Amino acid sequence: MRSLLIFTLVGAGAQLVDGALGMAFGVTATTLLVLSGVGAAQASAAVHLAEVGTTFASGLSHWKFKNIDWALVLKLGAPGAVGAFVGATVLSSLATEHAAPLMAAILVAIGTYVLLRFSLRTPLTFGARGTSHSAKFLAPLGLFGGFIDASGGGGWGPVTTSTLLSQGKTAPRTVIGSVSASEFLVSVSASLGFLIGLREEFLANWPVVVGLMVGGVVAAPFAAWLVSRVSPALLGTAVGGVIVLTNSQKLVHFFGIDWPWSSVIYGVIVVVWASLVFYAWRVSRAPRYAPEPGADAAATAGDTDSESVTR
Repeated sequence: MRSLLIFTLVGAGAQLVDGALGMAFGVTATTLLVLSGVGAAQASAAVHLAEVGTTFASGLSHWKFKNIDWALVLKLGAPGAVGAFVGATVLSSLATEHAAPLMAAILVAIGTYVLLRFSLRTPLTFGARGTSHSAKFLAPLGLFGGFIDASGGGGWGPVTTSTLLSQGKTAPRTVIGSVSASEFLVSVSASLGFLIGLREEFLANWPVVVGLMVGGVVAAPFAAWLVSRVSPALLGTAVGGVIVLTNSQKLVHFFGIDWPWSSVIYGVIVVVWASLVFYAWRVSRAPRYAPEPGADAAATAGDTDSESVTR
């Protein structure tokens, strides 16, 4: 009962981060599971099965708050499902001793990307809700994101959300809502891949699955509401640093790096992380949103009209 409550809280916290950033539920939850001793493939399987429920609830919540572009969901989610199935099959076929360091390396890379992406390149809010991305662009992005997500225990959001935000063609709230909704397809497909690859081991960690799912579902509506109110720079930087620090310990142990060099590595990570958090905090206090397209022209026209009336 105690472990079920703990994983419920983990699921709620991970969903709050995921709903606010459009990423990090999988990498956050998988990191904690692997550190607690769960096998790499089993951890990814449990997280993706839990995400079937959390992403469905998240999609409904974002739909209620009008954060979804369904064309973007289909063009991104369908190839993402294919990539996730392949990634789950590959991870299931690896031995535990090979899967753990591979997943840790992928998560360190993802965490570093999230850390730098949100601390040094804070996304702006753009005016258009719809997307002008073509299927030729979205299909390979979804395929790659789905494969990384299943094989690394997370990564759908960091790959797809960050890429779409960097394009500047779609409003961040629409990107986050659409990516969250499309992740339902990815989670279902990955779960099927793990079911085929792991068989009887698939449901062995059912308390983890139930806890993560319940916590995520409960937190999903609040997370969707937070998407336009939280500071992406500060939250993304904090989460990215946690992912890098925790998974780097796995790699340090795998390569047999002992004291004092292990302490030096951790110290460098903490110092860099703290510096970026401070920088992100300063950025979050500055104006974070770009003006709506045409807002300046409208304001100028309004000023002109006012002057005419005054005259």
